Amino acid sequence: MSPLRRVVLLLWAAAAVAGLLAVTVFGDRLLGDAPAPAVAMRRALPGGDFTMADHRGRTFTQADLRGRPSLVFFGFTHCPDVCPTTLSDMSGWLADLGGDADRLAAVFVSVDPDRDTPEVLRPYMEPFDPRIRALTGTAAELQATAAHFGAAYRRVETSGAGGYTMDHTALVYMLDAGGRFFGTVDFHEERAIAIAKLRRLLAEGS
Repeated sequence: MSPLRRVVLLLWAAAAVAGLLAVTVFGDRLLGDAPAPAVAMRRALPGGDFTMADHRGRTFTQADLRGRPSLVFFGFTHCPDVCPTTLSDMSGWLADLGGDADRLAAVFVSVDPDRDTPEVLRPYMEPFDPRIRALTGTAAELQATAAHFGAAYRRVETSGAGGYTMDHTALVYMLDAGGRFFGTVDFHEERAIAIAKLRRLLAEGS
């Protein structure tokens, strides 16, 4: 697989995704592109209960997405560029927001439960903002969490080191304080645009 993975756009998903636009990493294939939403699209997520553990050993459930706006990103530690780049971007956004960043919850959900244990996630998260919680769990727990958001992922066998990689939704979900979908920040979106979206989330979604 090329060291430069590119982001692709899935079609507007059917009922299971409740109308959310999903951007997914699919190897080296670029299937399309679309502009970021011009206005907030506040709507319910597909929903459902879920439970995972964060990289510090604390339980995380859908209830932790209530009470303040949230940012949620799906990825995995063996991801060569999209995931560390997005986590670095998220850290930069939180820094740019200053004290307002404390009003946001930021979450990284691993789609690779076989490799991404809390023991692996702890050192992986050290370079990033400590307010970002990395989540992992069993395969069944991941499935329930992905279903809550309408996120997509799949294991892809490879001949390289590690034996497999993961295709996965590669955008940042923005949720309001009620846990409803508010919009997205797309991969490689300009920093100023991302910050403007987050400030609107804080202003309108709290």
